[in-house]
Amino acid sequence: MDVAAMSVAMSNQQVRSEAQMAVMDNVKHVAEQQGAQLVEMLNQSQGPSAPHPSLGNAVDMKV
Repeated sequence: MDVAAMSVAMSNQQVRSEAQMAVMDNVKHVAEQQGAQLVEMLNQSQGPSAPHPSLGNAVDMKV
């Protein structure tokens, strides 16, 4: 393989590598945003606690 062909091949590989890194950076950013949104959603979904610690722990049933 001559020098020019080797240079083109290495340049193409570098472009692919940079593109892969850009995609992975974008994926990481989206995952961080979704994680933050999930934490926020979980914090908002916590309803009020029972007014008494023993209330709501047992269910009365007739068989």
